[in-house]
Amino acid sequence: MSEDKYRAVMELAKRRGFFWPSYEIYGGVAGFYDLGPYGVLLKNRIMDKWRKFFVRDHSNYVVEIESPMIGPSKVYEASGHVENFTDPIVTCKKCGRKFRADHLIKEVLGIDVEGLSPEEMTKIIRENGIRCPVCGGELGEVKTFNLLFRTQIGPYEGNIGYLRPELAQGMFVAFKRVLDAMRNRIPLGIAQAGRVGRNEISPRQAMMRLREFTIMEMEYFIDPEDEEGSCPFYHRHEDTRIRIVTWKEKEEGVEPYWVKVSEAVDEGLIVHRCLAYWMAVAQSFMESLGIPSVEMYFEEKSPQERAHYSSQTFDQLVRVSRWGWVEVSGHSYRGDYDLSRHMKYSGADLTVFKPYEKPVIEERTYYIVDRSFIGRTFRSKAKEVFKMLEGVSQDELRRAYEEGRPLIVGEYNIPPEAIKVVKRKEKITGKKFVPHVVEPSFGIERVLYVTFEHAYRLKEGRVVLSLPRDIAPVQVAVLPLIEKDDKLRSKAKEVYDMLRQADFYAVYDESGSIGRRYARYDEIGVPAAVTIDYETLEDDTVTVRDRDTWKQARVPTDKLVEALRRFIYYKADIASIGKLVEA
Repeated sequence: MSEDKYRAVMELAKRRGFFWPSYEIYGGVAGFYDLGPYGVLLKNRIMDKWRKFFVRDHSNYVVEIESPMIGPSKVYEASGHVENFTDPIVTCKKCGRKFRADHLIKEVLGIDVEGLSPEEMTKIIRENGIRCPVCGGELGEVKTFNLLFRTQIGPYEGNIGYLRPELAQGMFVAFKRVLDAMRNRIPLGIAQAGRVGRNEISPRQAMMRLREFTIMEMEYFIDPEDEEGSCPFYHRHEDTRIRIVTWKEKEEGVEPYWVKVSEAVDEGLIVHRCLAYWMAVAQSFMESLGIPSVEMYFEEKSPQERAHYSSQTFDQLVRVSRWGWVEVSGHSYRGDYDLSRHMKYSGADLTVFKPYEKPVIEERTYYIVDRSFIGRTFRSKAKEVFKMLEGVSQDELRRAYEEGRPLIVGEYNIPPEAIKVVKRKEKITGKKFVPHVVEPSFGIERVLYVTFEHAYRLKEGRVVLSLPRDIAPVQVAVLPLIEKDDKLRSKAKEVYDMLRQADFYAVYDESGSIGRRYARYDEIGVPAAVTIDYETLEDDTVTVRDRDTWKQARVPTDKLVEALRRFIYYKADIASIGKLVEA
């Protein structure tokens, strides 16, 4: 039955112009999907709703930026992606086909080996006699495969760049600029939505695993010493119940369970209240797309499964018909990993200054190199040595002094006796710190698919796409009752123009019987159909039909805009719309 529903959903998506495999006329390329006319509209409405939940509802703290899709190699060396953004790959010795090793093992043995080393996976393949699923040939050693799409920036061969695999690095690199623009206020959320690329080994599961897709992501920068101040809107969701399971509980066979956000934080199940808060927002966001809360939960990743930058990660999972539980978003506590790495690789200061309420007097110890010693010893080279010493940290000087070893600066050796200790009393007005980061990240194609599937209904043998009204790609269909009646057509076009000018996304259709047109727009998910009939010509009222109940109400045309706004944006039922006539 689940397979039947999946096939029906995919058939509807293709037939009605939502999504389909890319490059079909050339046989298709795995991991790429087109969005059709209604798919683009649905995606844009989902993105706008994400902006409402994560940006506009937190506009005092969260802003949105846009950064390039391609970044220089140095950025992704600093982020750790060049070294760590890999998946295990295994090749058939007979036919040469390549497979993602952990997926192949799970398919054959039913065990999850994510996070194991290539050597451990190779051992499992050998001990269990796993062979090529295509030709039955022997499989080789498991190796790592980097998922970054590599490119060249400009005409110079050594100028290597990468297509971004996530949006985060653009926001980390731009952090200081955004911080300055937002008057140096922390907490600060930087959000972004855009295209990314991951060179997946063997993408499958239709829209679930793509090589190019869109991410909606936010990096939320906080003061690690001020958990309460980092989440000033925490009260909005502290009593919200979310369904979670930790990695340890999962290993013990515990099923996902409901817990209040505040309890999850107080009991240490979630490491920070900001992480818990954005998970609750993510649950509300998905509910607004028509996903019942009982059809989703948050599963913590084990230390072996987590990304290299994360100290805690929860995946938000939603149930679908064919694959069971699939990830739609990830929620990570990234600590200061990213900003610290970019500071190290770029030399830029990405710290935030935190002023004290009152200045304090502190005695501070400094380690300095005797300038007169440098002048006497290096003479004509002294200026060069002084310049190089500017890049030497206090920690390096302290270690050389305490360990009694020479300080090596380039090709020059400075003996420990040339390092002096100086103590000074200073008025300290504040301190610098590297912000920590909480990240909620959504893959929109996955969100779009699960929204589409959960909206799929059969009513009396007919397909109805019961999308939430406010994200429906088309909001209203305007239909003259009879296609060849000029008076009905003229009035229907007048109503269509009125709705279009009132900023509804409306369509006009006079082709086919009225019943066939109702069925057509039920399949596209249009929440309201406005029919112009002969009664309209007499009393200037129209029929408004509800996509989901098929109930109808008469509404005066001069109150139609108001009626549709109530119906689409404020969830009024069709009966209350009909009462506008009496009003």
